[in-house]
Amino acid sequence: MLNVDNKVVAITGASSGIGEATARLLSQNGAKVVLGARRTEKLGKIVDEIRDQGNTAEFRAVDVTNREDVKAFIHFAKDKFGRVDVVFNNAGVMPLSRMNALKVEEWDNMINVNIHGVLNGIAAGLPIMEAQGGGQFINTASIAAHMVGPTSAVYSATKYAVWAISNGLRQESKNIRVTLISPGVVETELGSDITDDASKGFLQELRKTALMPDAIARAVLYAIAQPEDVDVNEIIVRPTASAF
Repeated sequence: MLNVDNKVVAITGASSGIGEATARLLSQNGAKVVLGARRTEKLGKIVDEIRDQGNTAEFRAVDVTNREDVKAFIHFAKDKFGRVDVVFNNAGVMPLSRMNALKVEEWDNMINVNIHGVLNGIAAGLPIMEAQGGGQFINTASIAAHMVGPTSAVYSATKYAVWAISNGLRQESKNIRVTLISPGVVETELGSDITDDASKGFLQELRKTALMPDAIARAVLYAIAQPEDVDVNEIIVRPTASAF
């Protein structure tokens, strides 16, 4: 597709779900994808399959809560391909629970992964993009960035933060595109870390009308494929049958 071929795209949270689907789709359209996550065995398998199709992919372990680790991941992409055109800050966690459950360690983890993970990706990629005269950040938020419900207070707060960070970065940037992707309910591993039984049941009910990850991958492809003077700032993708 237009404006995708040969672009270097670094993707966090790429070992499953939206990150994996996006890596596969972008590589099929000519992008050079660099996959990052903690589960290197899964990354290696995905990269092997991408290469078997004649496309270009690399991988490196990354913990998005560690600033130096993210910097090393982004610079790995630059060292491999000479530039970084897109950083897709996609890693996230969603251990939903009511506030009075006081799962404070889970709150901290959501803040570290969902907010600091995005900031670390920006801190690593922004100097590179400014030096090369352009680039694009794509940040995964959620419909929870636009609404709050029981069990989602802290999760929504982290995704509101991703919305604010993305909007502020966009306003500060003249040559760098910034896109916020807000998925509705998607069939992924997100939420597998829920320890609150009531919240597990709520998510299972929502997922009766869930999208598949490739629906979000197509939205990412669309945002990247636009001409450089077109910045798609925000995309919300919901299942047609979903009220949320």
